[in-house]
Parts: sequence; structure tokens; C-alpha cells
Amino acid sequence: MQYKNKSYFISDDRDDIQLEQVTSLLMSSYWAQERSLETIKTSIQHSICFSLFCDDVQVGFARVVTDFSSVAYIADFIIQAEHRSKGIGKWMFGVIVNDPRWSSKFQFLVTDDAHGLYERYGFSGSHKLMSTEV
Repeated sequence: MQYKNKSYFISDDRDDIQLEQVTSLLMSSYWAQERSLETIKTSIQHSICFSLFCDDVQVGFARVVTDFSSVAYIADFIIQAEHRSKGIGKWMFGVIVNDPRWSSKFQFLVTDDAHGLYERYGFSGSHKLMSTEV
């Protein structure tokens, strides 16, 4: 599926992923800065991935690990620094959590930041584990 918002669009087509951009984004994060390229590739192969683009350049990424029946783990949600504070992260996160493939399943993520963003979508919990049951 593809979602459009002004000059941005989101794709969940794995073939659209710009691996070099995703690797750069993840290497800039506190949680994935030491992941190997092989680990990143394997995680992409075994997840539903969401890619955020601006003018055909990937500027955001997230993935969902799910069994499609009871649980969805949202992982590696990241937006390039220059594209933050424009509402794009809220839009992308909303697209992900409202995806009909898991919108009625137990959803969770593990994070040390951006709690205000996740709380807007019903996530709550300790500083690390945030979850919602829809």
C-alpha cells in the first residue's frame, strides 16, 4: 500500500526500501548503531516494513513483526532529523498502528524516547515497554 501526504509518501512494499538510507538511519540511532548490515537485511526480510519518502529519497523507516493473529511489535521507528517536527512522524505512526492487518491485535514497542508521540495512539507503560490493546 502507499499513502501520500504533500511531498511525502509511505510505502509498505519491501522492494521500495533504499537499503543504504535505512542503514544510515539505523546507524544514527541509539538502539541500532552497532547492527551489522547482514542483521539489518535479515530483519527487513522477516518484517513488514514501512518506508517514508520525500521526493523519492527515503527519510524514515519502521518495521512490524507480527503473527497476524494476536500480536504486532513495532520496531526501528525512525525519521531523519531534518524531517522531524513537521507532523510526518505522527502521520507515519498513525498509518502503522491503524493498519488493518494488526489494528485489532495487541501492539507494543520498546523505547526510551518519544513517549508523547506514542501515548497519543493509546500506548502506555513504563519508560521501556509501551503497549496498547485496541
